[in-house]
Amino acid sequence: MTHAPSPPTAPATPPGWPEVEVRVSARRRKTSEARWVGGRIVVSLPAHLSGEAREKTIAWLVDRLVAKHPLRTAIGDSDLMARAEALGDRYRIGARPTSVRWVTNQIVHELAHLVHPNHSPAFHQLANGYRRHHEAGIFLAGYGLGLAEPKA
Repeated sequence: MTHAPSPPTAPATPPGWPEVEVRVSARRRKTSEARWVGGRIVVSLPAHLSGEAREKTIAWLVDRLVAKHPLRTAIGDSDLMARAEALGDRYRIGARPTSVRWVTNQIVHELAHLVHPNHSPAFHQLANGYRRHHEAGIFLAGYGLGLAEPKA
């Protein structure tokens, strides 16, 4: 007996964020993508992705696409706060920010600092709940090295 894949569902997005449409294809085997279509994001996924893998892929693609889009200038502080709170809940940070501002390379990292104000093992254990925390650390270390280079 075979089961049909569960129908795609649009993930909840913070107020002021674009609508997300999820399309699932049996022909798509390995790749997933997200693209802007008008004012909404269309996410295309292989049919074999389900459950948590599907949700994580959608969240990662949408976060990446929104970070590259000038939409963030149109979102007010209250909407950004709602986004930070949603990420804190998603990654079980266990703390709420009192204020937020736009940056292009951090959100979950800074939320983890609300609980652990250092880069201790406990901080990294909490921040590692974000699937790209290790990758972000490598980027920031390289960026920091670039800042330390003497100028010619």
